Amino acid sequence: MTSVVIRSLLPRALLALVLAVLCSAFSALSAQSPMVDWATEGSDLQPDPAFVLGQLPNGLRYIVRSNDTPQDQAEIRLLIRAGSLDETQDERGFAHFIEHMGFNGSENLPEGEMVALLERGGIAFGRDANATTSHEDTLFRLRLPTARPELIDDALMVLREAAGSLTFDGEAIEREKKIILSERRVRDTYRQRNSIDNLAFLYPGARFTERLPIGSAETVAGAGPEDLRAFWSRTYRPDNAALIVVGSIDPAEVEQQIAARFGDWASPAPATEQPSPGPIDPALAGQTDVYLDPSLPERVTIARHGAWLGEQDTAANRRTQLERTVGYRIVNRRFLRLARSKRPPFREASLSTRDVFEAARTTRLTVESSSGKWRQALLAAAGEYRRALSSGFTQAEVDEQLAIIRNALQRAAAASETRTHADLTAAALALLQDRRVPTAPESDLARFEAFAAEVTPETVMKALAAELVPLDDPLIRFQGATAPGGGAEALRAAWEEAMAGPLEPSRPAQDASFAYTEFGPPGAVVGDTVEPLLGIRTVRFANGVRLNMKRTDLERGQVRVEMNLDGGKMLDTKDDPLRTAMVPVLHYGGLGAHDYDELQTLLAGRNVGYRWAADEETFRISAVTTPGDLLLQFQLLAASLTDPGFRRQAAAQFRRDTSIFFARREATPANVVRNRAGEVLSDGDPRFSIPPEEAFRAKTLEQLRRAIGDRLEHGAIEIGLVGNFDEDRAIGAVAATLGALPPREAEFRPYAENRGRPFTSDRSARVLHHKGAADQALLRFTWRTTDDRDHPEHLRLELLERVVRIVLMETLREELGQTYTPGVNASQSQVHDGYGTFTIAAQVDAARIGDARTAMLGAVRRLLEQPVPSDILLRARTPLLEELDNALSTNAGWMNLVDRAQSRPEQIARFLSAPNTVEAITAAELQATAARYLDPGLAVEFVVVPEGAAPADKESHPET
Repeated sequence: MTSVVIRSLLPRALLALVLAVLCSAFSALSAQSPMVDWATEGSDLQPDPAFVLGQLPNGLRYIVRSNDTPQDQAEIRLLIRAGSLDETQDERGFAHFIEHMGFNGSENLPEGEMVALLERGGIAFGRDANATTSHEDTLFRLRLPTARPELIDDALMVLREAAGSLTFDGEAIEREKKIILSERRVRDTYRQRNSIDNLAFLYPGARFTERLPIGSAETVAGAGPEDLRAFWSRTYRPDNAALIVVGSIDPAEVEQQIAARFGDWASPAPATEQPSPGPIDPALAGQTDVYLDPSLPERVTIARHGAWLGEQDTAANRRTQLERTVGYRIVNRRFLRLARSKRPPFREASLSTRDVFEAARTTRLTVESSSGKWRQALLAAAGEYRRALSSGFTQAEVDEQLAIIRNALQRAAAASETRTHADLTAAALALLQDRRVPTAPESDLARFEAFAAEVTPETVMKALAAELVPLDDPLIRFQGATAPGGGAEALRAAWEEAMAGPLEPSRPAQDASFAYTEFGPPGAVVGDTVEPLLGIRTVRFANGVRLNMKRTDLERGQVRVEMNLDGGKMLDTKDDPLRTAMVPVLHYGGLGAHDYDELQTLLAGRNVGYRWAADEETFRISAVTTPGDLLLQFQLLAASLTDPGFRRQAAAQFRRDTSIFFARREATPANVVRNRAGEVLSDGDPRFSIPPEEAFRAKTLEQLRRAIGDRLEHGAIEIGLVGNFDEDRAIGAVAATLGALPPREAEFRPYAENRGRPFTSDRSARVLHHKGAADQALLRFTWRTTDDRDHPEHLRLELLERVVRIVLMETLREELGQTYTPGVNASQSQVHDGYGTFTIAAQVDAARIGDARTAMLGAVRRLLEQPVPSDILLRARTPLLEELDNALSTNAGWMNLVDRAQSRPEQIARFLSAPNTVEAITAAELQATAARYLDPGLAVEFVVVPEGAAPADKESHPET
């Protein structure tokens, strides 16, 4: 018997007796529904004893676990082991359809009331309440902002209604059809079409390629109440379902709630077995596919199939899997080294083997190249693949990967007591879906250390070879914007040449040591205070560097680090709007003493980061480290400031990113409006517009050096630290590194000349064009609002955003079925004086733009004409209040206040006052806020239609 707590519950009337005499529960269970195999029974792995596994007499399984990170919150999942594989040819899309109906009316909750009930409890629809359908499963997800027993009971009640009490009202079904067809239309992108073609080529005739969860338009449109009910009755069965509850709970109480809510769930339909996803033929070979789309990068995939290995989750098999992982990572590390070389033969390459359900496994060698360079890329990747299989690996390569794995396991073990609800929920799902035993991180680390010394190049190759399917006479697939010269024959000829040509021996990496450990005498502390409201410790060094610290135990053994350096996009000008565009790729150039590849080896097994980002007014490096690596992290930050590499590898990555961006710039309606809105709203101000591709390609690292060099040397620095660390040791680490640098500017520059941001006075609608599917369109309205300096006004706009989202969801989605998910965003700038925007947007059928416009503007006008209804205000306000209440339940939440605690101290008082301010906002105030900004006549309208098309009322929409 496993040490996991396994329980069985009877209905509430017998609950006390069952809990008092546990053995009688197992007797009752065995008489009514046989105990399922939890995958822990036949394994020698010791499960985490905190997981409580149980099964009701009707067959429903459940997993319950008490956990306190984040505190006073909970996660709930309802897993139905049925998905699109369970559909017949005439039922394609039904599993996904029923997922939608799960929130759309039941015997005890009328249509619309499920979502409203959750929102009144602080559970925001979409963010906290959602569901997904896959080939094998349907998963309902609820994130509870509080773990109050009554809220847990409400959540369980909603899931019980979805599981066994749906009504399938005919009118509701007709409305939901439009939403599902809208979702299907929105998902019809170049990525989805490429994926469908890829699956059809690699797995011809397999059931899963013909049962995509989104279904077919014909079967979805033809679905009726009885059709859906039949599928639901067949698949939504207690013996085909499982519940997961993780959070700040008493497991015994939650078990009682589960029994009370789900104990009477029964299904009269006989159990059915899920059809096989196959057939998948391991002998399939020698075929070639060429798929073209202008938005796709150039990529060649080499593949072969093998039988599914079906290995049970045991200690021995976990060791084998780890050794395989080491092997794949070494090969992919070699690929990365080539991709980051001075003259890279390809953009990226990878080798992998993945299970295809429980029907097969597929080994893939994938290589992505610059346009027209596929042959060179394929020869190089294939050569490295052959070299690995013929010559094996070195002990140094094995040790590098073991160091990375050991580090990850050590971090997990250190943070074991503060694993999040989401992490533990994922472990429970892995047990249910993948039959993976939920072991404790400490035991994972102990098992690794017990055999790590025995992992050698030979054992790694043996484990890898047992899984890797030989790529003999493979399936070859090309994707890209332009057909390969010579077509399919040239692709296969190149592969055969690569597999037959001579091989050069691999070049082992050279040993080196990290060159950046001394930065001069440690800096002196000249200021050290504790902020009184939240206890944030603020330190100032003699050279001007500022350090803000908040010690928490929310993530044991982990420390979040954020360094802000003065500058950011404030350095961009109208004359040179791309001055800082290359900053995000700067790390690919490494450091002066170490190139990017060498740093990968030197830092293997360490928890550090040094990737720059260019924010609106600062350059930023964010990382998650450990107390033991904190000094190294600050050494790396100091080196990034004093000796950045500026190597050509960074420029090469920038050019690759540029090519991909411009290839996809007009591929979808969302891409078009995202990339053109700044230009339109600013009347073409170059700082907020996207220049031509040639301008990006003209940028050089020398230009970047000149643009940011002064800021690297002299710019003000503010550092935020949040997590589990010793404050005095952290001060010492900063003093020895960043605090030891020459004096810097003490304050962030004002950049007054760059604080203005124009908003167009031209309110005519703009018609933009995309190159996607002919039935796709997007409608967007943007209003100018204000910046965030008036905090009550900022919060009113935040609450108004949530109100408008609910109203649009009910108007567009539920009443008209016009869009899958309408977008609403209120953005009040912290940087640009007086600037803010309020935007509503919807992806719609290109033939119904007029209906969508009428509905969207009508919803806005109603908000201007009358106060927000009290129930809608409650449903918008409660999730916002819960979000504010939980903001400091994670280190990431704390960092939002710690990072600039000295330069923006007002943010702390604003944060603390926000709940009372939000609570006090009235419906009349929101109406007045809407009236101040959301005059329909003052909106800038964007209409994005297919290339060559125009809205029906074209005369009022000038081309842009």
